[in-house]
Amino acid sequence: MKERGKRRVGILGATGTVGQRLIHMLRDHPHFEVGALAASDRSEGKRFVEACPWKLPWEMPAEVREMRLQPCAPPVDCDLVIASLPSDTARVAEAAFAAAGYPVISNSSAFRMAPDVPLLVPEINPDHLQLIPVQQRNRGYQKGYLVTNPNCTTIGLVLALAPLDRAFGLEAVMMTSLQAISGAGYPGVASMDIIDNVLPYISGEEEKVEEEPQKILGSLAGGTIQPAPFLVSAQCNRVPVQDGHLESVRVKLRQPAPLEEVKSVLRGFRGLPQELNLPTAPTHPILVREEVDRPQPRLDREAEKGMATVVGRIARDTIFDYKLTLISHNTIRGAAGAALLNAELLLAQGLLD
Repeated sequence: MKERGKRRVGILGATGTVGQRLIHMLRDHPHFEVGALAASDRSEGKRFVEACPWKLPWEMPAEVREMRLQPCAPPVDCDLVIASLPSDTARVAEAAFAAAGYPVISNSSAFRMAPDVPLLVPEINPDHLQLIPVQQRNRGYQKGYLVTNPNCTTIGLVLALAPLDRAFGLEAVMMTSLQAISGAGYPGVASMDIIDNVLPYISGEEEKVEEEPQKILGSLAGGTIQPAPFLVSAQCNRVPVQDGHLESVRVKLRQPAPLEEVKSVLRGFRGLPQELNLPTAPTHPILVREEVDRPQPRLDREAEKGMATVVGRIARDTIFDYKLTLISHNTIRGAAGAALLNAELLLAQGLLD
């Protein structure tokens, strides 16, 4: 039975890796519950337990087992939509839901770089939600709107970049990623391709990481975002790790910064989700490790329930100013948890009323 006051979430792409994570994260959530599940045409009408190859190490929640999967099109009996769909499908479905009056939080890349759509990391750019009325005017939406999450590789990176940019300014960033196989969804990369191997190409990934940070860290003025002026160079690799994207990062700063001050700025980073004590918000968005061999995916990806970026190996660089290594859980902070935290912020800001 629906609890009083809880918002019903419609999950598009419910049978996929991110959809499953989101269903698990909504267990006993104080503000949200699963209201509807939707998936591709081949799963439409089936019971969730029949259609979903459940892969998480917890039992499938009893409340979703018998739910019938609906098509990824309105109307759906819910108060907001969280979508994890392929980009081509998302472009049609998400726009249709927004036009029909639903708040839509998207994990896909379809609308991330649209000038009137917030690309939201709540600790960094909550003011970008001011784009919503601009978007509604531009697109003729009466009540609905679109809010997007960054790429799963971008989000761990920008959480580390934001405090450095604010404190010292960023001039250039170089990033090399070692990305988990779960980032490719299920069944993802063929075992004979990834075992004993590294794949040095992930379609579209480098382009996303090179352009999204400037929008996220950009400034909002007059209903438009002025992109941050630094450049990002990215190389992305798929490695045989289950979860957690590890990134080797080098940064060139606009003003000198002592090593201990760099560490202090990272450790001290907080944002609006922490001020509001949002349920999914990590207490420490960035954790700094001092061990020479940390962070590691297996040891650090679950930090702060998978919602933190763990940074280590911070040192002076011989070409840029500093180098560091970070790990971020790609299906939690990089996808399902990011969407849920965005929903919590929207609720706190009165944008789901």
